[in-house]
Amino acid sequence: MELAWAGALLLLSIIFTLFSSFQMYKRKGQLPPGPTPWPILGNLFQRDVLFLNKSYKKLTAKYGPIFTVWIGSKPMVALCGYEVVKDALINQAEEFGGRTRLPLHSRIFQNKGFGTTDEKKWKELRRFTLSTLRDFGMGKKRMSERVQEEALCLVEEMAAKKGQPFDPRRNVASAVSNVICAVVFGNRFDYRDHTFIENQQIVESQIRFFTGFRGLVYNTFPKIMEYFPGQHIKTFAEIEKLCGYIREEVELHKKTLDPQNPRDYIDCFLHRLEKEQNSSEVIYSSEDLVFTVFGLFIAATITTSHALLCSLLAIAKLPHIQAKVQQEIDEEVGRNRTPSMEDRLKLAFTNAVVHEVQRYQTERLENLPRATTCDIKFHGYNIPKYIAVAPILSSVHCDPLHWETPEKFNPHHFLDEKGQFRKRDAFMPFSAGKRACPGEALARMELFLFFSTLLQKFTFYLDGDTKDTDVKSLFMDFKNNNQYPLIRAIKRSVVTSVQ
Repeated sequence: MELAWAGALLLLSIIFTLFSSFQMYKRKGQLPPGPTPWPILGNLFQRDVLFLNKSYKKLTAKYGPIFTVWIGSKPMVALCGYEVVKDALINQAEEFGGRTRLPLHSRIFQNKGFGTTDEKKWKELRRFTLSTLRDFGMGKKRMSERVQEEALCLVEEMAAKKGQPFDPRRNVASAVSNVICAVVFGNRFDYRDHTFIENQQIVESQIRFFTGFRGLVYNTFPKIMEYFPGQHIKTFAEIEKLCGYIREEVELHKKTLDPQNPRDYIDCFLHRLEKEQNSSEVIYSSEDLVFTVFGLFIAATITTSHALLCSLLAIAKLPHIQAKVQQEIDEEVGRNRTPSMEDRLKLAFTNAVVHEVQRYQTERLENLPRATTCDIKFHGYNIPKYIAVAPILSSVHCDPLHWETPEKFNPHHFLDEKGQFRKRDAFMPFSAGKRACPGEALARMELFLFFSTLLQKFTFYLDGDTKDTDVKSLFMDFKNNNQYPLIRAIKRSVVTSVQ
């Protein structure tokens, strides 16, 4: 009897595999070409395919700038090179402005906040959030001053190391995180606050899981993964703990709320909730507030802190660039006055280094694809509605048609012949179009002010022997392996401005 059951299960498995394979290969013929997927698994375990930030050059050489990869049995169209990505994200923003329903995203956000599948609600939350952040100074002098103050707190922390080797990751993440915390929660936190540090670690762990291979596997086989132990179980428990902390903050805000004098983003959201109670259409809820704050905490901490940490790696590895940045700051600002956003035009080389760091980083974005909103004819291919689409921004930032030395770390990419800063169209670190990062203005401000202030106050050195390691390898070790070398921050003397 048991043998018969085993035979029946084996037969059903074979039939399911054959049916799934037939469906995959039928769809494959209707999409842009790409590497042949395995039955059920797709290209998931093919190391020469994923991750695309590493493999896109080889794949574009074979299939062209538009090709299809398979995450399990689901296809995803990859877009490579500036012209193709620009055409999709900017020229046809609506058609390529949809969102895919990722199992991992759904599991974490529970259809709340920015994780909602309700397009109308998502647009309203985004509009409200951008408006509220602007009210609290995003992109204005008031926010600039807040970042300057936090930059000086970071300087103080690094000065306390007295030139000894240290890992700057926690200090940098705390400084960046404090900027958004001041807006969302109404206060900053001490860098040694245990809960503050724990919340940052939860966010970092979640991002590593979400953008890593295990995140891809979960999105491919979510129902199966729920029955197995692993990092996903720990990640979900940690996220629930962080959301519990946010709920406590929300309850504290409710008890002291003064609608006439909102202190922060949470107060503004709660005030909106009160107004909606008398409305016939309710869009907002307390849980939407919790998960919106959670999303803001992630978005405003990880990307910016990683870019700032990469900038420290770059200038410590390239002392001639560091010296040139410091010389420019000394000449244009001096060493006594903290750099401001008004100095950005004068600090052209410093600004160029900040931009080049962002260009030179590589990001894994196939875990966060967009989706088509309709059937579309695009560069000769018929791409169906609701297909996942991944713009490979690394291919834009290394497009040889738009960058003079794409494989080299070269700040002169952002300088004209007179040494003045120049914008580049093929620069998209915050993506572009309908779903570009809403916190772009704040991130740009933070990167410039933190970087220029740190270089004004310190000279940075890598600890240990790194002569055989280039900048790209340092970036990759940090991004992919979570390895960051110890650095030394040697305080510069205070002198009178040479202006």
